[in-house]
Amino acid sequence: MAEVGGGMRLAVTEIERLLNYTFRDPSLLEEALTHSSYAGHRSYERLEFVGDAVLGLAITSFFYLSDPTLEPRFLTELRIANASTEKLARVAVRHRLYRFLRRICRDLDQLVSKFTDLAMMEPEEDIVQMTYGGTTLEAPKVLADIVESIAAAVYFDCDSDLQLFWTVFRGILEPIITPEMMMEHPVMALYKLCQKHRKIVDISSSFDGSSNTVKVVVDGEVMGIGFSKQKNLARLHAARDALQRLSALQAADREEGDAGAEAEVGAKQKLNELCNKKHWMNPTYRIEQEQGPDHCKTFICSVQVKTEDKIFVISGDSKPKVRVAENSAAFKMLTEVLGDAIIPSCT
Repeated sequence: MAEVGGGMRLAVTEIERLLNYTFRDPSLLEEALTHSSYAGHRSYERLEFVGDAVLGLAITSFFYLSDPTLEPRFLTELRIANASTEKLARVAVRHRLYRFLRRICRDLDQLVSKFTDLAMMEPEEDIVQMTYGGTTLEAPKVLADIVESIAAAVYFDCDSDLQLFWTVFRGILEPIITPEMMMEHPVMALYKLCQKHRKIVDISSSFDGSSNTVKVVVDGEVMGIGFSKQKNLARLHAARDALQRLSALQAADREEGDAGAEAEVGAKQKLNELCNKKHWMNPTYRIEQEQGPDHCKTFICSVQVKTEDKIFVISGDSKPKVRVAENSAAFKMLTEVLGDAIIPSCT
């Protein structure tokens, strides 16, 4: 049952003080603080169901309005982080909400007590990591249920006014996990990396009755797999696995790219030498495309070569400098258009 000396009237008063809000219908809060084990009274299960949805919508709306640049997948991750069982359970621990719950379940009391002891030892600065399971013990769902049930009680008492609800309820959810905090997390880092390189990432999950399996698929290929009883932890492990594999692939691509760049160095000079040797006009270059902001521009250049009876034109790859882009075009002219057979000096 609720903490000795408590009582439902005291519980309502304490939570109203915590929220700085007075309920018009205190029975909503009484229902929110009643566990199914407390016979003869309506439990919080219906309110908890609504509260889960309300918190998800309120959190998503908050970030949607705060930052118009956030993409849907980032909004999803922020909602998951701020409304996860692990995060809400720690809200309940921080504000000692379990003591107000009407229940008759000793096993539940012991489980909550054990988790509370572990959670109280967690450093506050690790809030993002805690969101995905910071202790060796999975957060008891009942703790998150209490927060969600109280959220629904506030929402209905506010006549379903989402803005007023957020004004009242946001305070107890602090600290809110922000995009800046999330960017350091493997799941967000994975999204950011794939967005940068224009890759399509998909994260899917399955549950076999005892463990969650999460797969990260990038451009149609499985890049990471994670397993855990906690879905969020499985996502974390899968994201880390994918980041490691993608990093290894990028390193290999860089080595290959470095080899190609080395081959392109001096291509303009070699093309000029060839044209002089063949008595052709000197090659002419032009910028075909210029993209990106001033601090991070890329260029694509083309080169034209006139022989005795033909005109050849080809564009190179996108490069960060005009000179390098011209070398890329010259290298392609030498190797793909004119051919190695007539350019012994380029081998």
